[in-house]
Amino acid sequence: MSKGLPKRSEDYSAWYNELVKKADLAENSSVRGCMVIKPYGFSIWEKMQAALDKMFKDTGHSNAYFPIFVPKHLFEAEEKNAEGFAKECAVVTHYRLKADPDKKGKLMVDPEAKLEEELVIRPTSEAVIWSTYKNWIQSYRDLPILVNQWANVVRWEMRTRLFLRTAEFLWQEGHTAHATAAEAVAETRQMLEVYATFAEEFIALPVIRGVKTPNERFAGAEDTYCIEALMQDGKALQAGTSHFLGQNFAKAFDVQFAGKEGKLEYVWGTSWGVSTRLIGALIMAHSDDEGLVLPPKLAPIQVVIVPIFRNEDQLNAVSAKIEPLVKELRAKGISVKFDTRDTQTPGWKFAEYELKGVPVRLAVGPRDLDNNTVELARRDTKEKKVYSLDNLAGHIETLLEDIQRSIYQKALTFRQANTTQVDDYATFREVLDGKGGFIAAHWDGTPETEEKIKDETKATIRCIPLDAPEEAGQCIYTGKPSSRRVIFARAY
Repeated sequence: MSKGLPKRSEDYSAWYNELVKKADLAENSSVRGCMVIKPYGFSIWEKMQAALDKMFKDTGHSNAYFPIFVPKHLFEAEEKNAEGFAKECAVVTHYRLKADPDKKGKLMVDPEAKLEEELVIRPTSEAVIWSTYKNWIQSYRDLPILVNQWANVVRWEMRTRLFLRTAEFLWQEGHTAHATAAEAVAETRQMLEVYATFAEEFIALPVIRGVKTPNERFAGAEDTYCIEALMQDGKALQAGTSHFLGQNFAKAFDVQFAGKEGKLEYVWGTSWGVSTRLIGALIMAHSDDEGLVLPPKLAPIQVVIVPIFRNEDQLNAVSAKIEPLVKELRAKGISVKFDTRDTQTPGWKFAEYELKGVPVRLAVGPRDLDNNTVELARRDTKEKKVYSLDNLAGHIETLLEDIQRSIYQKALTFRQANTTQVDDYATFREVLDGKGGFIAAHWDGTPETEEKIKDETKATIRCIPLDAPEEAGQCIYTGKPSSRRVIFARAY
């Protein structure tokens, strides 16, 4: 098959867009700014969803579901949150269509079916969930509430890109309620670590754990914690956020509880989420000019076996030898595809599975049967070797673990090589325009300086790393004192 992908080094954006489509992950829909996630792409999301869902449940959370519609007065209740999302909101104003008398076969909005109150299609669910929590919480005995929902949200983006930024996307959003600030902060930090662990152990994506500046934090939060990743073009991608909401939403919706002494107190809250943007992160962090490179833990097909045959007898002979291996691999929890199609050549299939990022490919024909061997190709390194069929399942199991580690290490080495410390503004701009990547630099802590740097360079403070050591220095822009470095980058 002809892949026809642009080279990453020549046009990274075109390479990404074409790869998403040609690898059969997603395509643009008939609705502007929305995407159709195709079965292969959705199966990656399902693997992400399954792993994260287990991690959430292992930390005590349960799933629920809340409405997609938010009455406008509820949305307005927490002022900062409402203002922060107002420009991205889609709003339902009517509940019925009727035949257009002037245009045969066409419909029009029925002016008599205007809603008494407009409904916001959720850009995020804090408002509808906290209005519900008011009914659930009366006493300290009702706390904590540890709830997550898997849902879709709508944010009316003007500039969209498949997976990275679409008008509608899939995500999970956790919303928890606690009796004390300390419990809520601990929850916020715990879920950040869940996200970081998932990113590193499943997506094979090294991340920096940090906290956002006031300018960059979630609207309505007291603090926003985040994980930041570096893509191959030197741009940052925010891969997950966890918010300490303080008592802002509890006060907006009058969610109080009677403490042990009977005194009424406002509840402390958190919210946290990741979305299908993680698929975009996976693609951009690991893939190459030949197609996807998928970490085995998230690959829909971990092993593909391509039989080489000229007739049905040869296929039957290969199948008889290979079926026990297929069963053994599946018994180990490894997903396998035995591609017996006679409509495509082996070479076409090799190119297809390389494009789709299948971690391990086996090729076996009549000559291999005589030698009791197979040819094994790794997708990440493109290395090919001949192996005996004896004990092959155990070797593949070990190899998949090695590929997972290898992909992570490659991404980590790239990030380390593309993280630069700078101490003055001229060097900052030079590195930003030349090398790119993460830049560790001193900042005076003021939103004014942050905004000026952003306006002049399009670089933002991605986070204040949680593990950043105290280090006296001078702000690269103003020369004022600074106590630690922050991470700057241009970002998606």
